[in-house]
Amino acid sequence: MVPFFKRVLGLSKKESIRILMYHQVLPRSIAYKNDLIVTVENLDEQLIYIKNNFKTVFFKDLETSRPIENKIILTFDDGYYNNLQYLLPLLEKHQLKATIFIPTEFIQNDLNAEEKVYMNFDEIRSLPPNLVEIALHSHTHKNFSQLTLSEAEADLLKNIETLEQNQISFTKVLAYPYGKFPKEKERKKEFFKMLDRIGIVSAMRIGNNIASYPFNKRFEVKRIDIKYGDSLKTFKWKLKFGKTKL
Repeated sequence: MVPFFKRVLGLSKKESIRILMYHQVLPRSIAYKNDLIVTVENLDEQLIYIKNNFKTVFFKDLETSRPIENKIILTFDDGYYNNLQYLLPLLEKHQLKATIFIPTEFIQNDLNAEEKVYMNFDEIRSLPPNLVEIALHSHTHKNFSQLTLSEAEADLLKNIETLEQNQISFTKVLAYPYGKFPKEKERKKEFFKMLDRIGIVSAMRIGNNIASYPFNKRFEVKRIDIKYGDSLKTFKWKLKFGKTKL
């Protein structure tokens, strides 16, 4: 068994896996300071480092890609149109993989918007499957900790149903909106039972730490939040330790 301190520090490469969390991607010339944005220039620099030190994988390939040595998962929440504009060319350039979590009601509501914010279903469906994996991010993007169990289940089933109706292939991995889920012991137990019952394989929170695979708590998997102002030095530190402060 690998000592606890080695797992925490990510020193056991065969057990540890980094799961990075991003949202929007914009060129520095039009990006504004917001932790949900990473600039094209910074992301390009980060992807070069990743390409030289890690292997990107999809959630659906975790089991078949073992051992996990130097594996990393890039995740992007919400299905922003700028992911199609700026992320996809970078993935093609570096031949890296990423998972995009889709909140289906956001996509539906954006279809008639004056200013396009999200990809439409045709665009999501057209993303190259060798570079992009689609996964779940709820239907309404509501905070699951504030919903009843039946409301949360209905929301997730609608998320699944909408993707299926639009003939979009997806992996049954969930990213919690706002990283939130019920925390009270009994509510959490019932909530996780519901996730298992409807076929959710694993679920992502934030947590800012290095995960291990097989996941110790598959419905509480921690992702590492990559922010607007992260320098390459900070980025490397996060990949090494999962956080900026130990």
